[in-house]
Amino acid sequence: MNKHQESIPIVVVDDHALFRAGLISLLAEMDEFEVVGEAENGVQALDVIARTQPQLVLLDVNMPIMDGVDTVRALRAAGSDLRIVMLTISKRQGDLLGAIRAGANGYLLKNTEPNELRVSLLTIMTDQSVLAAEVTGQVMEALRQGHRHVPRQSLTAREIEVLGCLARGMTSAEIAVTLVISQNTTKTHVRNILKKLDVSNRAEAVRVAMSRGLLRE
Repeated sequence: MNKHQESIPIVVVDDHALFRAGLISLLAEMDEFEVVGEAENGVQALDVIARTQPQLVLLDVNMPIMDGVDTVRALRAAGSDLRIVMLTISKRQGDLLGAIRAGANGYLLKNTEPNELRVSLLTIMTDQSVLAAEVTGQVMEALRQGHRHVPRQSLTAREIEVLGCLARGMTSAEIAVTLVISQNTTKTHVRNILKKLDVSNRAEAVRVAMSRGLLRE
């Protein structure tokens, strides 16, 4: 195979330079692929992708400045139909389902064996989706429990109000004053919101809530 003429152009996005270099070196040994660009965060990735026009992007989930899920969302919002594969250490259900909802074509873990990675990427290029075996159970569990789209009624009216305050950047003290409740009550509402939305922080709660229609932009 002529690597430059027939290989699949790939952009690698990961904030860990050592892992990124290792992955690029690994892909360079595979005739089916050619790395045409790299980036350490989502903002850089959007620029690199626009310049290099790859067919496939390998994207970490947790990165500074712009994370992987937001990057996927931005690419899909711009009408991009390139293949996007998350390659991450995260097995969190929130990251997994967030990536799938945003439009990722695959979700693989960084402990994937080289040949398994090769086969998975080639499978992705045939318009199929690929999930790491370790996370498929989480998808099934989410479907069984009806968590694929968290219904509005799963959050109380007060929790929706608190979410609205979080979206406006309010602190717990400011929320307490605005809603005429104690700070301890406010913190309890926030903890319940994070648990129900399966997220780890306030910013992620607001992003997920907006993506699911629980809050208006």
